[in-house]
Amino acid sequence: MNVIVVGAGNAGRPVARLLNYAGHTVKITDPKRIEDFHMDVQKTLRLMESEGVELDLGVFEPNLDGIDTVYLSPTVPENAPAYKIIKEANLNVFSNDDFGRLADSFIDIDIIGITGSVGKTSTTHMVTEIFRTAGYQVWICSSMTQNLVSEVIVDGIIKGIPEKSDIAVLELPHGTAGLMAELQLKVGALLNIYEEHLSEFGGSMERYTQRKMFIAKNSENFITSIHCKGTVKEARPDAIFYAMVKDLPGYDPSKKSEYFDKVANFEEVAIGEGQVCNFIGDSAKGAIDIAYKFRNKSNELKKGSFTSDFHMMSYYYENAVAATAIAMAYGLPVEIIKNGLANFKGLSVHMEYIGDYNGREVYIDASYLIEGITAALDFLGDRSLVLLLDNFDTSTYRDKKETGKLMGKYANVMVATGFNEVYQRVDLEPAQELLDAAVDSDAVKVIAGTMEEGAELAIKYSKPGDTILHLGPQLMQDPEGIMEKIVTGLEEGCKKYE
Repeated sequence: MNVIVVGAGNAGRPVARLLNYAGHTVKITDPKRIEDFHMDVQKTLRLMESEGVELDLGVFEPNLDGIDTVYLSPTVPENAPAYKIIKEANLNVFSNDDFGRLADSFIDIDIIGITGSVGKTSTTHMVTEIFRTAGYQVWICSSMTQNLVSEVIVDGIIKGIPEKSDIAVLELPHGTAGLMAELQLKVGALLNIYEEHLSEFGGSMERYTQRKMFIAKNSENFITSIHCKGTVKEARPDAIFYAMVKDLPGYDPSKKSEYFDKVANFEEVAIGEGQVCNFIGDSAKGAIDIAYKFRNKSNELKKGSFTSDFHMMSYYYENAVAATAIAMAYGLPVEIIKNGLANFKGLSVHMEYIGDYNGREVYIDASYLIEGITAALDFLGDRSLVLLLDNFDTSTYRDKKETGKLMGKYANVMVATGFNEVYQRVDLEPAQELLDAAVDSDAVKVIAGTMEEGAELAIKYSKPGDTILHLGPQLMQDPEGIMEKIVTGLEEGCKKYE
């Protein structure tokens, strides 16, 4: 094929690069000049050019001479000159589904795919640790490598990593899912579906849910949390469900052991709509308890319970239950899974302990959805908490009312910062919104321009014995840079206020 890829954005680049690798003649066009793109994107475009993709940038009306096929990026507006030219040319269309099938054709090993709104990255890495403990050569693709996982997958294919691996463990965010909904998965996991990125789906939760639900269709073994029981009922009546014991319907804390013992004794725990919970987890200091009862694809009944060493905290417990269900559905034995969970050391910027600063324990966490924040705060809720908060609006506007109100219930001090890492400017309005939402809280509320200033003030308004917890999405934009700013501010605060 002689293909023109219209749009050099997040969808167009991996499509053009993989088509070129597959032996087609490919040109990518965009009204932006190469210098108009972010430096990281420029680097990718130059790499693509060196591999043989023709760059036709800074062009509003592309030349279609010799072109027989088009890939039209979903973000190209209908009023763009290129859109009109393409529509009138009556070319063959290369679709996202075509791209997904092409990518799948290059991955000749079992694939484990993990999607959801919260917990994808940590679950992906936990599953990887379990399989590596079992002796597998694992090809892992996650947002820890690069925010655009579709580019990580394409880069791995071009470098021949699948041929050197025994299994692929892929994090599948909504953008990657849109491009690769035709990947065929040995095990697929849907962790949860919460409101996020709705601006990219016209404000429609239904459209966002449909994007995530590709995984139910394409997974030989399908794992999901009880949060999704209504969503997946019709699509996958054979779904394997997991939950933390505290999240079971009608959970009574005074009867906590009874719920867990029920599954441990191989009885069924109903979760509604004719469904039962197959994996139940319970947290303990330095350990996790898991009970299970499910049928594999050979209709063999697997049941039992175990306790594993586990050195994580907060939402990592629920991710560990998901990872266990994935590994057991694939066929790994309990002892391997226990060793993998014990070996897992956590991820950067995910409930990461960064040190003691004049008697204050400091943690950083990239949570920004209400569910992830709740898990982090619940875990640390019995401590005297000083919250150091990001600008919660990156390139996506977020409703901060519910978030700020929740934080106010836990915090002794709230320090909200206004620097937006995406646009590289101070915007105090989101910070003020968070603080204003905590109107019923007795917490001390402080606003700061930059993260360095905020970290200094976190020391000023705290005391030895307090815990400082950083929360917010900016950590995912530039983890090393944000970490450096936090540490710099904490160190300056210790000098200035102690």
